[in-house]
Amino acid sequence: MRNLDLQPTSTAHWHKLVCEAEQQAQRSLNEELQSYLVFLLQRFLNRPEMTGRILALDYLKSFRIAGQRQIGKLRDVGDICLLHAGFFPQRARRRRVSVNYYVDLGIGAYYQLHHNTAHQQGQLYEHLYEGFVPAMDVLQTIRNMGDSQPLLDPLTAHELWQHTDSTQARQRLRDVSNGQPVFVGKPDQSTQRH
Repeated sequence: MRNLDLQPTSTAHWHKLVCEAEQQAQRSLNEELQSYLVFLLQRFLNRPEMTGRILALDYLKSFRIAGQRQIGKLRDVGDICLLHAGFFPQRARRRRVSVNYYVDLGIGAYYQLHHNTAHQQGQLYEHLYEGFVPAMDVLQTIRNMGDSQPLLDPLTAHELWQHTDSTQARQRLRDVSNGQPVFVGKPDQSTQRH
């Protein structure tokens, strides 16, 4: 079991955890993504019910509204998808979808935000859609810290790795196979990876 290292504030605690997970996952997030993850984790702790929504409907509904309401709805979709893919990938199977569903929907929401918001805010969303998979890997690493039970089952890990080149999924495949995973399929599949 992992020792708790308490920080003076919850923000400092989450930031330290995100930095530790980055190192363990061998992913480097820029400062903007680190900060966003910290505040996303704090927001989720205050609103755990936000993960129970039907995201595809929220995504589609966002196109019928405009302004700040649209931005808020798309941001929530992207954030919840990031939480599902990072913290709760096992829920995908129970909901009869692939973890890649959350990855693609989340990237799509952040992509829409990037193209529909002002320059500075649009840049944040650009970093989020481009850095979705590394951020997901960091969240999965946080979730795995101190847990002896792997977060990803082998099939989910394979699907996620094939689709996104996730470092966490690749590591899970190495752990169960004692080998290096290789891509199987059409040669042009590598262009679909995020």
